[in-house]
Amino acid sequence: MSSLSRELVFLILQFLDEEKFKETVHKLEQESGFFFNMKYFEDEVHNGNWDEVEKYLSGFTKVDDNRYSMKIFFEIRKQKYLEALDKHDRSKAVEILVKDLKVFASFNEELFKEITQLLTLENFRENEQLSKYGDTKSARAIMLVELKKLIEANPLFRDKLQFPNLKNSRLRTLINQSLNWQHQLCKNPRPNPDIKTLFVDHSCGQPNGARAPSPSPASNPLLGGAVPKPGGFPPLGAHVPFQPTPAPVPTPLAGWMSNPPTATHPAVSGGPIGLGGPPIPAGLKHPRTPPTNPSVDFPSGDSEHPSKRTRPMGNDEVNLPVNVLPVSFPGHAHSQAFNATDDLPKTVARTLNQGSSPMSMDFHPIQQNLLLVGTNVGDIGLWEVGSRERLVQRNFKVWDLSACTIPLQAGLVKEPGVSVNRVIWSPDGSLFGVAYSRHLVQIYSYHGNDDVRQHLEIDAHVGGVNDLAFSHPNKQLSVITCGDDKLIKVWDAQNGAKQYTFEGHEAPVYSVCPHYKENIQFIFSTALDGKIKAWLYDNLGSRVDYDAPGRWCTTMAYSADGTRLFSCGTSKDGESHIVEWNESEGAVKRTYQGFRKRSLGVVQFDTTKNRFLAAGDDFSVKFWDMDNTQLLTNSDADGGLPASPRIRFNKDGTLLAVSANENGIKILANPEGLRMLRNYENLAFDASRASEAAKPTVNPMSSAVASSAGLTDRVGPVVGLSAMNGDVKPRITEETNDKSKIWKLSEINEPSQCRSLKLPENLRVTKISRLIYTNSGAAILALASNAIHLLWKWQRSDRNSSGKATATVSPQLWQPSSGILMTNDAADTNPDEAVSCFALSKNDSYVMSASGGKISLFNMMTFKTMTTFMPPPPAATFLAFHPQDNNIIAIGMDDSTIQIYNVRVDEVKSKLKGHSKRITGLAFSNVLNVLVSSGADAQICVWSSDGWEKQKSRFLQLPPGRPPTAQSETRVQFHQDQIHFLVVHETQLAIYEATKLECVKQWAPRESAAPISHATFSCDSQLVYASFLDGTVCIFTASHLRLRCRINPSSYLPSSVGSSNVHSLVIAAHPHEPNQFALGLSDGSVHVFEPLESEGKWGVPPPAENGSASSVPTTPLVGGSAQDQAQR
Repeated sequence: MSSLSRELVFLILQFLDEEKFKETVHKLEQESGFFFNMKYFEDEVHNGNWDEVEKYLSGFTKVDDNRYSMKIFFEIRKQKYLEALDKHDRSKAVEILVKDLKVFASFNEELFKEITQLLTLENFRENEQLSKYGDTKSARAIMLVELKKLIEANPLFRDKLQFPNLKNSRLRTLINQSLNWQHQLCKNPRPNPDIKTLFVDHSCGQPNGARAPSPSPASNPLLGGAVPKPGGFPPLGAHVPFQPTPAPVPTPLAGWMSNPPTATHPAVSGGPIGLGGPPIPAGLKHPRTPPTNPSVDFPSGDSEHPSKRTRPMGNDEVNLPVNVLPVSFPGHAHSQAFNATDDLPKTVARTLNQGSSPMSMDFHPIQQNLLLVGTNVGDIGLWEVGSRERLVQRNFKVWDLSACTIPLQAGLVKEPGVSVNRVIWSPDGSLFGVAYSRHLVQIYSYHGNDDVRQHLEIDAHVGGVNDLAFSHPNKQLSVITCGDDKLIKVWDAQNGAKQYTFEGHEAPVYSVCPHYKENIQFIFSTALDGKIKAWLYDNLGSRVDYDAPGRWCTTMAYSADGTRLFSCGTSKDGESHIVEWNESEGAVKRTYQGFRKRSLGVVQFDTTKNRFLAAGDDFSVKFWDMDNTQLLTNSDADGGLPASPRIRFNKDGTLLAVSANENGIKILANPEGLRMLRNYENLAFDASRASEAAKPTVNPMSSAVASSAGLTDRVGPVVGLSAMNGDVKPRITEETNDKSKIWKLSEINEPSQCRSLKLPENLRVTKISRLIYTNSGAAILALASNAIHLLWKWQRSDRNSSGKATATVSPQLWQPSSGILMTNDAADTNPDEAVSCFALSKNDSYVMSASGGKISLFNMMTFKTMTTFMPPPPAATFLAFHPQDNNIIAIGMDDSTIQIYNVRVDEVKSKLKGHSKRITGLAFSNVLNVLVSSGADAQICVWSSDGWEKQKSRFLQLPPGRPPTAQSETRVQFHQDQIHFLVVHETQLAIYEATKLECVKQWAPRESAAPISHATFSCDSQLVYASFLDGTVCIFTASHLRLRCRINPSSYLPSSVGSSNVHSLVIAAHPHEPNQFALGLSDGSVHVFEPLESEGKWGVPPPAENGSASSVPTTPLVGGSAQDQAQR
């Protein structure tokens, strides 16, 4: 077929799609083989229409065309087979085995036999490779990711995955042009020709006087619709075109993003087909993932050949990624973890009383148990919902009346009443904004717990400020406001400078919704006349103008993954509408049903989990599935809700805040949310019940605070705590004061005082050098000094129904049936002198490890060495995966450099130099896009993970007279907020803020105490577990590094083993249980610790002394008393 004929097929496909001939479109795609519609393919796979899936594929490839095609068909048929087995439909499974899967027997007879043997199992998950198979929906989603990668890598699909970049209605445009050309050729053209057919050439009838000018396509839409102007925007509304733009815009926001940038296809598994499920690249979960290499090209688990790793030249073998994570697919697939109405937050878990009526609420984006509330009398409150504690209460006041405009000053004197219209957190939770009904916006900085400080006050609009949002145009945090003066304004979030003013609305602007797609930043806005407009960050006017359903109060929101746009509006007559928009056409795609005929107020809504919508209506909360217009379910939250309650989800969708009558707020939770609240109730804010009226914490802090132990008088850079503003209500009660007087450090000296378990030993192992829990929480992996790895797995049982690691049930020291051990390439030097390091893939399938020799990659299922690379010198001393691109690994070296290594091309992309001794720690922040490194030189460096430039560096403040030893290590680990990080050195623990590289908390043992060997955050970053060389473990409250519990070696080591002979070397925290940790010792043993079930947590945090938090603390130090010394 000629090139033009091929292009004609694309024009016909576009026409059919625009005219909604859906089945015909896909039939033509298949029969022509010109365009593979991945979206349609995804839908059919998700729906399990296997016959249609294979039929559609047959237009592009056959089973035996190449190894990619073979694996595509194998994965589909295997999934179909497993689903039949899961339904216990044996006859169907046998039919699939014989008809569909037998074709693969000639390529891999052993695999076919193994598949056949699944018929003999009661549950195919008994097969080890299929043990992680979830439900049907999640399994299809996991398979689909692999299929997409295979298709993108398959040469037969090359140039068939991208639809040509066509202007809307291109075929109509060409016909218009043809008709106009024909009309120009008429001898006596009429001014307004009546064209009734395309079957014959156009010709005007009898002469009618003078020759008329030829109409243009734009002024005479012959086929019903204007032809888009070149470089302009296609219509977003069904009947309302874009306003003409004064200047060309770099890239169209529509169809709103009709031209996605091309990206290099990720490498995929073209290796042997296998029984286990395909992996999911972590890159798909991160919106900031670089466009290339979203997954690591490690060999597949069934391949044993190191030579199959991708090399820069000569080998086209493609390999499996390391990371396996749940994936949300835009627009149609649902997250595995949130797959039933039972998982909607509908259980009333907490009831709070704000004191005045809540108008707006927002959960902290990181600490999702913190709720910010603004009320109808201008108050703001900050609640820790787990403990039901109000941390902060602020009444409205103008910070600087002299800086306000004269109309505002006069208005406040005449009528001082002010209401909050909006409260919202910044994306990192370090700021929050409050929009008031009178002119003002106030921005506060948040430094953890109750530490809230005035940051900016802006006299933003004449009249009310109706909405407020944060955005990052040009990588700079900005505040967006809108108001009664019909304006939208953009302000610098740091200094309050006005950056843009958008004019064009003809009524008060009600809401703003900033967003970005494909690196294009824009803002939707709605006004009280029902108009929706869109703006780029320039001064060129609105790019769109169309009507919102209801034509009055409308808000807009995107789904969490940014792919779907929704709006919720209420008309003046009380009719409410939630709709999904088709951004490319500016038309309503779905209208959701289930509202009361006449809402008794303006309905608020929210979205969560890329799947659910919720709205407050008819004295209840109503829920919809995004893909179903019918009401899914509703909840009256046990009654007591207003007619149109205000609602707000937390980021994970586990909690839902709902405004209630009598100034109340109800916190609804799903089962996961209930667990989270219980954890926070036990842990997070115990210290606040002690006696501190105002204390700082780790998350998020930008000011530095004095040490909570021992170093107050000798650590120079640590800054004292600023006094709290007087309107923060102190939380000191008689009860807590009494407790503070009798507080005592929790000492654990006997085995009966905690739960501890010594794991089964391997006699070949000497000392434990590295220790980590698997991400599933069901196993512990250790690396010994003699380069051997040990893996302990817990099994499900009557005593351990979760199958997770626990101190109450002994695990199995696991080895594959082959009996091999995972053993690193050892250095020629003394093994005790070699530095051990490892990094575990997020799906627990692979571990990358080194013990002074080459770096090895092991399959965690088979223990086989997949490959080795980077032989010394220099030797690797620390390993860390890039959080957004698993092709990239940061490798710390013993020559003091950091090598940024691209696995896919087997190439060192950058070499970072800044340390003077070997690298001992690396940690990435996926919020700040930085890499923090630490070395044996006691120096910390911060590097940009975009261009790898060094941003800042700082040396630790070491105590006088205690120089670091030659083997001393400095470790770093990011807090859950990804802004602060823990620094561990033998002389101290410290919390640093990454952007300024300032020490905000510090703790040090007495000079006579044993050195710190290792420390780590608990999984929720509320605790710090620290091990000491003498076998002691100390547990700190992370928010202020105060010691709350000490575990002495006598509680877990037998009396025959003195602590002088056995040292605790490494410590690891359970990934899901905040109160569980594991300890690796110098005798090769590993112990797991949990508090007694009756206690539920490790000790009680100490109170601060009344007065400044920078005063000398009363917390006992490690080795801080004569009794301590005697015990050591």
